[in-house]
Amino acid sequence: MKSCIRSIVLFFIFSYCSCKKVIQVNLNDAAPQIVIYGEVTDLPGPYQVSITKTVNFSATNIFPPVSGAGVTITDDKGLVDLLSETAPGIYNTHTFWQGIPGNTYTLSVQDSGKTYTAISLMPQPVALDSISFQENQGFNGKNTISVVPYFQDPPGVVNYYQFAEFINDTPLKKIYIMDDRLSDGKYFNLALYDDSIHIYTGDLVTLYMYSIDANVYNYLNQMLQISNNALSLTPANPDTNLGNGALGVFSVHTVVSKQRIFN
Repeated sequence: MKSCIRSIVLFFIFSYCSCKKVIQVNLNDAAPQIVIYGEVTDLPGPYQVSITKTVNFSATNIFPPVSGAGVTITDDKGLVDLLSETAPGIYNTHTFWQGIPGNTYTLSVQDSGKTYTAISLMPQPVALDSISFQENQGFNGKNTISVVPYFQDPPGVVNYYQFAEFINDTPLKKIYIMDDRLSDGKYFNLALYDDSIHIYTGDLVTLYMYSIDANVYNYLNQMLQISNNALSLTPANPDTNLGNGALGVFSVHTVVSKQRIFN
């Protein structure tokens, strides 16, 4: 079974090959830009939005938080939640409401006279039946163990998936993504290949599967392009669902998970 499956470095909260235009950025001379990461899931809240500013490439890797912003999340059924800043640059929803598949959610951030808006649709959930392990021969001669998810892709519906893997509660610093462009309605059992970490006997592995929308998938897909061209002299930023020049992404997705001990 052929499908689009890839991995990228995890450098934001949770957690893509595209021909869309990529924004070019001069890392040393560019003015600071606002960076927004937020999510809503079908698990009970509260949910979190982080807001920071970029720094020059040559500066220390400390991104200043943006405090005092006005942050709201609304849905197409009349829900309105004004988030509270619980730590510098960290904004939380007030209520333990739960995202609903099929609903569309809008994130709005107001800061320094500008408004940044993102819209994301929560897809219908897809069940994760089970996970197994596959042993692979690594480039260094050592064997690596990859997790294999098993699930049925719904026929006649365009689906995008993101995977996050934890080993003994420690997250892998990679995200795996997959779409059903060439495998609509098929039963998936493709290994999430990993070449940088080993799973040992007795380790507890937790795999989370997110159903994400097209905009989030495209954002992560372009992140992969950038990471694959990390040595390029031309830096770039991926297209985002946030408007008005903001960086980051607002992801609304469902969550399912499975655990298994490797033995």
